[in-house]
Amino acid sequence: MPEPPQVVIVGGGLGGLCAAHGLREAGFGVTVHERDPSFDHRPQGYRIHLDSRGAGALHACLPPRLYELFTATAGLPSRRVTIVDERLRELHAVEFGDVSAGGDPATFSASVDRMVLRQVLLAGLDGVVRYGAEFARYEHEGDRVRAWFADGSSVAGDLLVGADGIGSRVRSQLLPHARTKDSGIRCVYGKTLLDERIAGLLPSRLHEGFMSVRSGRTGLALGLVRLREDPADAAARLWPGLRLRWSGDFVMWALTVRVRDLPGIDADLPAAELHQRVTGHIATWHPDLVALVAAAEVDQTFRVPIRSSIPLAPWEPSNVTVLGDAVHAMSPAQGSGANCALLDAAVLSRSLHDAVTAGTPLVSAVGAYEQRMTGYGFAAVRASERAAGTSGGLLSRIFGRLGRSP
Repeated sequence: MPEPPQVVIVGGGLGGLCAAHGLREAGFGVTVHERDPSFDHRPQGYRIHLDSRGAGALHACLPPRLYELFTATAGLPSRRVTIVDERLRELHAVEFGDVSAGGDPATFSASVDRMVLRQVLLAGLDGVVRYGAEFARYEHEGDRVRAWFADGSSVAGDLLVGADGIGSRVRSQLLPHARTKDSGIRCVYGKTLLDERIAGLLPSRLHEGFMSVRSGRTGLALGLVRLREDPADAAARLWPGLRLRWSGDFVMWALTVRVRDLPGIDADLPAAELHQRVTGHIATWHPDLVALVAAAEVDQTFRVPIRSSIPLAPWEPSNVTVLGDAVHAMSPAQGSGANCALLDAAVLSRSLHDAVTAGTPLVSAVGAYEQRMTGYGFAAVRASERAAGTSGGLLSRIFGRLGRSP
């Protein structure tokens, strides 16, 4: 039997790991190379919302038992989005009932714990993921491509996939003209563990889904993460031997603020000072909100600049491609970033599988993937920019999500 095509993935985030599963299920050989020394080396967010795009991609790429583990460890269905002012007075709301957090990806709408999901995606990839592998460059070797790493090591494959985020080095070499732009908005993320006292502070509507607090040009996103099943119990039932680390149910909060409205926010501040800046900024808001933020796990507070990709004209396909934030980074305003990255993984896996089945060149499959990916990906970038920072934009996000896939 001929050796299956080999795919080298740079980046072990959600998109890269989903692609690894999808390609392995399609019969490809896969290696994943992640620059961080471990999967939990740095904070990368706490709560993400997945809709039918993300769930559908996971359903297509994961082994059935692993998809079941994903749904078992997801949060409860998100049935409402509520917009309130800083005194917790309701301004707008959208309710929807045709959603679930179960096995049907077409109706999936739920929050997930990002780190639990990443651990689920690592299951079954023993010996596939290499940590501490900082990508440096690639070079073509005939019909193959070789990836070089900062430690001098290298690996060759038939296809190189850059899943290495908004600062992608793969993209920088493949598409040196690609650019991102700074929105001037910063997002400070925090996490408050849920206990009896914190539960008493929560607005009742938060139990039904996402909440956005608006105060002038400042916003505070609130998301409750209560998992359907204890991850340890779910893993014991569905993937024996897998140990899922989990800190318990929590509330994610994320302050979005313009740089000019919170002086010093762009400084390299330690987590404690960053947390202090946030509590000071919302000190006059409803006391329950102030107490909720004050009770956070202070050392887990971190800041992210909100940047988005500038859409690109089509480029000539090759045996190097990109997915997720490496090509279409976007504002979180529509909740599309993770969903699009997972969708990329599924579309790429299917395109490559179809090419091998039909005996057509991999580069043709890459071209078909890139044509589709840039269509929905850059549409999501533009929609997220329009939605950023406005109550109307948040409602647009919800209606867009109910439309399922771009």
